[in-house]
Amino acid sequence: MKFLISLHINPAVLDALTDEEKAAIGAGHGRFIEELKSSGELIVTQALVDPSQAAVVRVRDGQPAVTDGPFLEAKEFLGGFYLVDVEDKERAIELAARIPDAAIDGLGVEVRQVMFSDGHLEA
Repeated sequence: MKFLISLHINPAVLDALTDEEKAAIGAGHGRFIEELKSSGELIVTQALVDPSQAAVVRVRDGQPAVTDGPFLEAKEFLGGFYLVDVEDKERAIELAARIPDAAIDGLGVEVRQVMFSDGHLEA
């Protein structure tokens, strides 16, 4: 079963961390990635740039209209994700709990099952 483990970032929370705490998060992700590679459960992981560099695309009357920045005003934004292939939801939750962000008040880690990929309904 495939699950998307999303990392929700709050810039104010990250800014309040010490350099050592930030380094520990990075090192923790590095270890986590290596463990997932070793277990064969990692499909892909990606970190995303700050939403200030995003573009929002809306099509109106057949024409794309592009604006800068995120669509919604929010304190938190999607900072990255892990796509994993695991036995069940319990395993996905177990993995999510090992992500360093999960232990920091104000940051979030979300687990959602992939409903379909490549056009094939899985759930």
